[in-house]
Amino acid sequence: MLQIPIAHLVGSKSAFTLFDFLAPLAGAFIGTLPGIFAVLMMQVLNFVFHGFSNPDIGTLIRFFPPLFACLYFSKNRKINLVIPIIAIIAFNLNPIGSSVWYYSLYWLIPIICYFFYDHSLIARSLGATFTAHAVGGALWIYAFSLPQSVWIGLIPVVAIERSVFALGIAVSYVGLNNLLNYLIEKEILSRKFAVIINPNYVWHLR
Repeated sequence: MLQIPIAHLVGSKSAFTLFDFLAPLAGAFIGTLPGIFAVLMMQVLNFVFHGFSNPDIGTLIRFFPPLFACLYFSKNRKINLVIPIIAIIAFNLNPIGSSVWYYSLYWLIPIICYFFYDHSLIARSLGATFTAHAVGGALWIYAFSLPQSVWIGLIPVVAIERSVFALGIAVSYVGLNNLLNYLIEKEILSRKFAVIINPNYVWHLR
């Protein structure tokens, strides 16, 4: 998953991977803290085996967004509002960031999604992927001296990219939710593993 690139990150050797679809799900199925720990450990192991050869600061920054996406997706809580607000402020305190302040308006999306979180899986998925984007963007603006024109050029790219990510997260969640439920019902997976199944997204096939 971590070795299957989806899109290249401007300014770095890093890339978005299939892992960005699946990382947010960990907290939803095994709990927030265990989920964040599992996501972190997967990234650390990937770095140990694949990242030591030629890392850059972008490689290190990439550790953080999936952790915050996992935090957002795992449960609706007040911190889901706080993180994008901090990211918006941090981005606009940067001279380049303030010149493209409208780029950070994307991070109002997880704030809006907070209020629809419990009623819409798409809102939950959008909130998670844009929280990851907010954390990454706020760190990226300080790590790389990308000119204003680059940030402007990224605006339409982000819209498509994050829509795809949100859809991927939602589809992956429903699929994995049903797979785990099936494995538990067939006693292939023991209930002792305490996997959290969401009954609202279980298909009851006859």
